[in-house]
Amino acid sequence: MQSVTVRLQGETPYSQSAPFLSKRENKESADEFEKRCWKERAHAMPDGRVFIPPMALVYALQSTAQLLGMQVKGRGKSTYTKHFKAGVLITDPMLLSLDSKPVMVSEVEGKWYYVDANGKRGSGTRVWRCYPEIPAGWETEATIYVLDDTITREVFEEHLFEAGRFRGLGRFRPENGGFFGRFTPEKFQWTKVESKARANGKSAEVTASA
Repeated sequence: MQSVTVRLQGETPYSQSAPFLSKRENKESADEFEKRCWKERAHAMPDGRVFIPPMALVYALQSTAQLLGMQVKGRGKSTYTKHFKAGVLITDPMLLSLDSKPVMVSEVEGKWYYVDANGKRGSGTRVWRCYPEIPAGWETEATIYVLDDTITREVFEEHLFEAGRFRGLGRFRPENGGFFGRFTPEKFQWTKVESKARANGKSAEVTASA
């Protein structure tokens, strides 16, 4: 098993669309509710720092593996798709920064868009919605565990580069026909991780070497 810490540099704006937790108040219109609660669409830590959910990058890698269909050498027509689906793990939220400063939910700007009411293109009913938007130049750091040794460092890095170009992260990303959330990975730092289960089977000791 290996882990890699990598910096993601945002090439286009990044936007989020988490569901609201608040409920409309009595006699509150839909527009008033939107204006009051739109910042809830941002994923934020208890201290207000905005983050990218770990599974967003995992799904981007899985989708990229399916898109590329790269074959595993020596295994006939077998591709890496199933290996990325089961063999890649990210556990920690990816905290966002801009101009070397943490992105705080209290400071995030919102942009208004006239969108389909149910989120499905061509539904026939459109409404104004406000989404948190971080400008291009955003950065984040991800620590990714590559559990499947079939995925080599070279293969993983190629998939992550392609994920940044063609899949993206967040709302209106390239995977969904948009252009937000494109990124370039930088500064790969690989570590070999060896896990040794203790005799009682209830816990594991992890050692690592560069």
